[in-house]
Amino acid sequence: MKKALFIGGIKSGKSLNAQNYILALSSKQPIYLATTEFIDKEMQERIDAHKQGRSDDFETIEEPIKLYNIISKCNNAVLVECVSMWINNMLYHGFTFADMKEELEKVLALDKEVVFVLNDVGSGVIPDNALAREFIDISGKLSQLIASKCDEVYHTIAGISTRIK
Repeated sequence: MKKALFIGGIKSGKSLNAQNYILALSSKQPIYLATTEFIDKEMQERIDAHKQGRSDDFETIEEPIKLYNIISKCNNAVLVECVSMWINNMLYHGFTFADMKEELEKVLALDKEVVFVLNDVGSGVIPDNALAREFIDISGKLSQLIASKCDEVYHTIAGISTRIK
């Protein structure tokens, strides 16, 4: 079963391209696994725009922490949107890098079609606070893990996804 990663900057177009990719890949209605947990007015607007953009093409399941528990039970292809928010949630709830790595390794070992979306946060400056540095370090390490196990990896910039693996 195919696994793919769409990675790029915020508002690069990776989510839309990942949605189109999984719709073309799937013979049945795919699952949209929404990980966003922290909601303020601006985040709610982003969530609403994502919901409107995917309309009825997907079955949406909201789960901020337990990716494996959901994906292991799915019979359709799953779009994980997004790993970056999942990392944020995991850090907020006190999980370690080892916990996150273990969870993703279990997901990656499943015989399921899964498409991951992840923000590329490693191209900027080193932040001045420890939590932001930890987030970037974890995100970079987990992006390498996911990419190493995926059949295809796409880097997205300006709405264009280029296959790099």
